[in-house]
Amino acid sequence: MQQNLSVVGIDLAKRVFHVAGMDDKGKIVLRKRLTREALLPFIARLSPVVIGMEACGGAHDWGRRFREHGHTVKLSAPQFVTPYVKSNKNDPADAEAICEAVTRPPMRFVAVKEVEQQDLQALHRARERVVKARTALVNETRGL
Repeated sequence: MQQNLSVVGIDLAKRVFHVAGMDDKGKIVLRKRLTREALLPFIARLSPVVIGMEACGGAHDWGRRFREHGHTVKLSAPQFVTPYVKSNKNDPADAEAICEAVTRPPMRFVAVKEVEQQDLQALHRARERVVKARTALVNETRGL
């Protein structure tokens, strides 16, 4: 069953991940529920495929791990995946929608960030928060 996979969509969560696999004809051939500990061994056993996920901080880490096993990782913004959800929004349906979205030619993807890039982004966000708090304090003081 896993030999004919061409695209795998993963809906990331805190403890349990939902995985959907699509063959080259666009038919869903795999639906799986995996724990955090079981995801990487499962992906490592697969032959190289395209793996799609919704972009978030954790997706970049998973993407780096999956690339080490020879897979192609594509991250897409969640608002671009939403139109492909066919039924009620739930984790298995999201994984299938991610599979569908990854195969679309006009889809825009987010590059997988390296650890250094994420560190720099965190510093910029922290500095922006401090500047915003300082400005609010100055304005409050001026108002009093």
